[in-house]
Amino acid sequence: MALLEVRGLRKSFGNIEVLQGIDFSMERGEVIAVIGSSGSGKTTLLRCLNSLEIPTEGNITVGGETVFDGDVPKRSEKELRDRRLKFGLVFQSFNLFPQYSVIENITLAMKLRAKEQNYYGMTKHESFEKINARAEELLARVGLTDKRDAYPGTLSGGQQQRVAIARALALDPEILCFDEPTSALDPELTGEVLRVIKSLKDKDSTMIVVTHEMDFARHVADRIIYMADGVIEEEGSPEDVFGAPKSDKLKAFLAKAEETI
Repeated sequence: MALLEVRGLRKSFGNIEVLQGIDFSMERGEVIAVIGSSGSGKTTLLRCLNSLEIPTEGNITVGGETVFDGDVPKRSEKELRDRRLKFGLVFQSFNLFPQYSVIENITLAMKLRAKEQNYYGMTKHESFEKINARAEELLARVGLTDKRDAYPGTLSGGQQQRVAIARALALDPEILCFDEPTSALDPELTGEVLRVIKSLKDKDSTMIVVTHEMDFARHVADRIIYMADGVIEEEGSPEDVFGAPKSDKLKAFLAKAEETI
């Protein structure tokens, strides 16, 4: 059984249909890179998966559990929160809380979740000790142990994005999503973030990466999805998509991408 199944996903904003029937699935441990021009629906797709936008129609299942069904009436806020726990999202612009330290940014959601779950049967102190240990482990994983008590404003863009990755990992999402994770970075900082994402692949994380970094998509993704005008225009292995594209739109997109390198 596929870990994620998306069927007939549509999303409209007023009279504009941004997603026009998206169908795809992915296996546990798979990395999918989503490419395409601005306005093709890539970010809207991620926001629908993460329940930051509610699709107009369609179905989303994770591990056989339905997390969105367009035929079911509006869900409660608690149900939306529970659905969001299936996914972790790393934004383009980091979205860290400037008033909190690095360690506080990473632990905040975990502590709120622990409180909601009555501290998982432990005392509050025991639960928070476990949470802090998990945060320290994640900081080491993204190479920022020495920035534990720093504030976002004192970090480089690449360091802030690595903190955002650690925060997204904190609640152990089944699928980690990245929305153009290097678009807000200077070129010299892009590499450090891409190396962290690649290291997650080596640990068998399941990831959907919306990216404009074609070389990264070619060498890290297991599968490429090319979106155009709100639909999946073409998908396949990196070898097929980059080496033998079939769609004229994809051919034009790749030619333009080559011109900007």
